[in-house]
Amino acid sequence: MMERVELAARQWLKERGVTIEDIAELVLFLQKDYIRHLTKEMCEENIEAVLSKREVQNAIITGIQLDRLTEKGLIDEPLLDILKRDEGLYGIDEIIAFAVVNVYGSIGFTNYGYIDKIKPGILEKLNDKSTGECHTFLDDIVGAIAAAASSRLAHSEGS
Repeated sequence: MMERVELAARQWLKERGVTIEDIAELVLFLQKDYIRHLTKEMCEENIEAVLSKREVQNAIITGIQLDRLTEKGLIDEPLLDILKRDEGLYGIDEIIAFAVVNVYGSIGFTNYGYIDKIKPGILEKLNDKSTGECHTFLDDIVGAIAAAASSRLAHSEGS
């Protein structure tokens, strides 16, 4: 049975437009060249394992809450402006993502760095500043979940 924090994390991801399928596309993108028989279902299974970790759930609810507060203007300046612009030198959003990536070892760091740089799939959508929504933290957390699931897959496949 899921606890309150995990239920909130999953619900908040959904409310922000992020599905398990979206994250699975990222995992598939990261691992398709390394695991021949990789399926979307295998990706989803590893994402579920990542989402079951309390550190990951805490990162999700913290990041999404900060993004929501930013959208509502409920954070003081100068931090509000930094978060609205997702300023490149801020870096705290990546620090929260590293807590997620670190759950399954160092291979996740390279996967995260790569996917954060090219921003495929849902990450491109989350980085679209024209929507009026703030995803300063969420885009990094979603990328980190995909990287952690990819790392878990790589370890289980022995590649």
